[in-house]
Amino acid sequence: MEKKSVKKTLLALAALLALPAVASASNLVDPNLKPYKPVSGVSGNIKSIGSDSMNNTMTLWAEGFLGQYPNVQIEIEGKGSGTAPPAMISGTAHFGPMSRPMKNEEIDNFEKRYGYKPVALETSIDMLAVYVNKDNPIQCLTLQQVDAIFSKTRRGGHNQNIRTWGDLGLTGQFANMPISIYGRNSASGTYGFFKDNALFGGDYKDEVKEQPGSSSVVQGTASELGGIGYSGIGYMTADVRAVPLASTPDGKCVSATPENAYTGEYPLARFLYVYINHKPGSTIDPLRREFVRYIFSKEGQEDVVRDGYYPITQVIAKEQLGKIGVR
Repeated sequence: MEKKSVKKTLLALAALLALPAVASASNLVDPNLKPYKPVSGVSGNIKSIGSDSMNNTMTLWAEGFLGQYPNVQIEIEGKGSGTAPPAMISGTAHFGPMSRPMKNEEIDNFEKRYGYKPVALETSIDMLAVYVNKDNPIQCLTLQQVDAIFSKTRRGGHNQNIRTWGDLGLTGQFANMPISIYGRNSASGTYGFFKDNALFGGDYKDEVKEQPGSSSVVQGTASELGGIGYSGIGYMTADVRAVPLASTPDGKCVSATPENAYTGEYPLARFLYVYINHKPGSTIDPLRREFVRYIFSKEGQEDVVRDGYYPITQVIAKEQLGKIGVR
């Protein structure tokens, strides 16, 4: 989904939820979402391959689902969004969680194999945060500055390469302190989303310390006073701080808070997806049908909040279920 479309849908979500001035986890789940009700005849094995950012959420969904169906077997592998499309194409995964939409080439390869496109289910909302050590005093970064920190191509147009915290106006012990950069590897959907939206499609610097997972980016950033890294908001710890971001050099600094995700003001908000192989017009098997129904239930969206992400509304949930013929 294009960035403009994401923002439009987030604005609709904000209106539907009628968010208060400060949203909290307890009031984020749409009261119109119905509790999950188990059905008979559900058994078998589920395998999920894909996003690291969604690994914890998938685990929470699995635990909740197993509480209803203890005889079901669920295996979850979260090494990066880039691993989902080939697993879906080969048939080794029933679900492909991704923190970015599939690329056109990935969709084309799937369609060549099956004769139809994969179904993308919008399960939740994330904010990609730019983290610094908790003792770093930086108050705001523009996307152009973020680009000049992380990218060697500086397509955002900032006039200089940013290498020290002094380049961003910090003084004292930070004046000459080198910026130590942490990021994800290219298999990650977070890597691709950040490249497209924060680096303006440019190339990462060679000195970015690529990490295999979101939590290791946060840990690395926390371990150095001069550290900086990007990761999903659900991975924030007490040892790091999410820096407010501005879309333009003279723009408003926007914090990574729930209300700013739903209004679309925060510039790095995104949907988190689960892809599924479903032939249009066919009837989906009971096991996958019920797992998807759980995701979009009251309990499933409470799991989303529990993992630090933001839920969708009943209206959006109904739309997603309709993509696979579930009413």
